[in-house]
Amino acid sequence: MSKLFGTDGIRGIANVELTTNLALKVGKACAKVLKDEDKKLHILIGCDTRISSSMLVSAIASGLAANGCDVTNVGVVPTPCVSYLVKNSMFDAGIMVSASHNSFEFNGIKIFDKNGLKLPDLIEEEIEKEIEKDETPLIKYEEIGIIKDDFTLKDKYISYLINTGNKIDNLKVVFDLANGSSSVTAPEIFNKVLKNPVFLSSKPNGININDNCGSTHLDNLINYVKKNKFDLGIAFDGDADRCLFVDEDGNIIDGDYILAIVALNLKKKNKLKNNTLVGTILSNLGLIKFCNENDINFSATKVGDRYVLEEMLLKDYIIGGEQSGHIIFKELATTGDGELTALQILNIINEENKSLKECSKIMKKYPQVSKNIKVKNEDKKELFTNDEINNIINKSKDILKDTGRIIVRPSGTEPLIRVMIEGNDLDLINQLLNDIAHVIENKIGIK
Repeated sequence: MSKLFGTDGIRGIANVELTTNLALKVGKACAKVLKDEDKKLHILIGCDTRISSSMLVSAIASGLAANGCDVTNVGVVPTPCVSYLVKNSMFDAGIMVSASHNSFEFNGIKIFDKNGLKLPDLIEEEIEKEIEKDETPLIKYEEIGIIKDDFTLKDKYISYLINTGNKIDNLKVVFDLANGSSSVTAPEIFNKVLKNPVFLSSKPNGININDNCGSTHLDNLINYVKKNKFDLGIAFDGDADRCLFVDEDGNIIDGDYILAIVALNLKKKNKLKNNTLVGTILSNLGLIKFCNENDINFSATKVGDRYVLEEMLLKDYIIGGEQSGHIIFKELATTGDGELTALQILNIINEENKSLKECSKIMKKYPQVSKNIKVKNEDKKELFTNDEINNIINKSKDILKDTGRIIVRPSGTEPLIRVMIEGNDLDLINQLLNDIAHVIENKIGIK
């Protein structure tokens, strides 16, 4: 069996790769691997708004109950809501059914431990082994778990987030909810914090999640901010674990800018614990330069918010994240949370009495270009073994030398090879990007 878990859980096209049969097996395997000999496990499960989510929730819950777990279904919620409720409502684990920023035909399964943390690789490997065995449940019929719904649990999460924000009456803010999970939480949160916020893409129908909206499609938000003279716009992705911003002029303020703004604000207050900001190998060179200029240590991890959090937990750092908008405030949450990030940035803007545009001037980004090449999952390994691919990558690195960098990697969540190049010369890095992408497309791309 091929590896199921990527950098952010299991993901695939619903009813093709991610079937109800697989979801049932995941539920059964989780119950077996996570079991506690001393008590019956109680698992929380939530989902986003895509059409396949309720189907997969039912299958996973059935697998859990068949192997003796009680299950509470919290319904449509953001991924960080599941993480928060597991930790703060005494559940033994949590499962989120979502494919995050992907289009509606995809779905995914993310699993959290009792502390609201994503499972470590070793536990995921154990679950995969159990899925492959697919043994018949051995529990007695009187030990079967109970499945129930409790759609009010999200109110505890909403109240918590509201309490992390400050009342702000002088900002015009528009939100893009990606027709996703934040549609059920963001209006309740931000109507309490802001005066007359506007919400776009807030009417999910099962297939419009992330459809030309949300943090991966910012054009509508940019146009709305500029046309209607808003102070800023904020966009979440489908499961609201990330967010991006748009300033008054329509400039995109991504995760690297957000990290710089937060880190400098904390440092000014002597609250940047261990004087360190955590990013990834894909963090813009401008963020690294910003850290050097402001006497802040920068720690880079592998791509994936789980690896950022692992570094933060290991070395007791309090702020970290990714360019994509996954930002982790370790003192406030155990995972990336788009709505929490939005509240914290609004707090800083209000506190410093500056516009988002002014706040973002503390960092200058290096030009960065990227391209995603569709491949079959089983062909991703060719990236490391194909001589022609490796030759063009090495040749391009020699041309760029120390004026930038090139990162070519397989996606951990999608059937893609991702190519990213940074450098001072935009024309040069675009040419190198096209050269590398052309060879990869010819050799292993889906024709």
